[in-house]
Amino acid sequence: MKRFNSSNVRWGVIGAGSVCEKKSAPAMNKVTDSSVVAVMRRNAEKAKDYAERHGIPKWYADADELINDPEVNAVYIATPPNSHLELTKKAVEAGKPVYVEKPMARNHAECLEMIKVCEDAGLPLYVAYYRRTLPNFLKVKSLIEEGAIGDPRYVHITINQSKHPDVIKDESNWRIDPEVAGGGYFYDLGSHQLDYLDFLFGPMKEVNGVAANQSGDYPAEDIVLGNITFENGVLGSGNWCFTTGETSQKDEIVIIGNKGEIRFPCFWGTSVTLKKDGKPDEVFEFEMPENIQFYLIQSIVNELLEKGGNCPSTGVSAARTNWAMEQMTKNFN
Repeated sequence: MKRFNSSNVRWGVIGAGSVCEKKSAPAMNKVTDSSVVAVMRRNAEKAKDYAERHGIPKWYADADELINDPEVNAVYIATPPNSHLELTKKAVEAGKPVYVEKPMARNHAECLEMIKVCEDAGLPLYVAYYRRTLPNFLKVKSLIEEGAIGDPRYVHITINQSKHPDVIKDESNWRIDPEVAGGGYFYDLGSHQLDYLDFLFGPMKEVNGVAANQSGDYPAEDIVLGNITFENGVLGSGNWCFTTGETSQKDEIVIIGNKGEIRFPCFWGTSVTLKKDGKPDEVFEFEMPENIQFYLIQSIVNELLEKGGNCPSTGVSAARTNWAMEQMTKNFN
């Protein structure tokens, strides 16, 4: 890997939209030796507005101009997945490390191409699966490693969400357009959960599933059922349904061991509940950073500047999540 020849990371942000308002870009200005020096949106007026509101010195309406700005030495791609491959190639051609939003790309093949161009250039590729660095998810990992529930047997994911008609009718909602996103809300939300299970148990060896569109409201799948065999022998399953009634809404991951279980939400809360045979339940509560990607961005900056530690979310790990999602939705695509 090429040495990062700078004492600070100067980010150029491509796609300064909603995710950059609070989740990510503001954290880049809070991490030591890191700052956002330029932002880009195709809408020049919105790019200028974002830059002025966040105190960023430069703004562009053209991605090439931002990528080739000599002040920018690292590129954050916060656009929809259909542009991730192209923009990654351009950033690599300019000799700059890449941090890309999740899902990493529309499909596994695009992920592999992104990995290859970065590896060939000796540049790192990071992906925004920030749950790998959040305290509640790290607590679950430590409980398992400490043997709190004995040997893990299986894990199950449940996501039930009701339809949002106002969002469905919004033509700018790229998250339900497979040509842009690769899939539907499963790709947007389920990717976080599957990536976390990869972090928790290691790579998945076998994955299968079935996907369908039951509502007919948009072209992407709106329900997915999946099964997983991890390389370490743990089994997994999941159901993701985005058309349930309000009373059925649920967000839960449960890990069953031979001496207990762990339950926790992925999106709607931060608590972790430990149930051990013969003992009272333990509930752990956590506070999140103001900017949810702070710890992951901090790990990227630390790795680039060789300040200790490595970023836990790379193109290699993130590509495995895209592969798993493809296996689960193979019958639909």
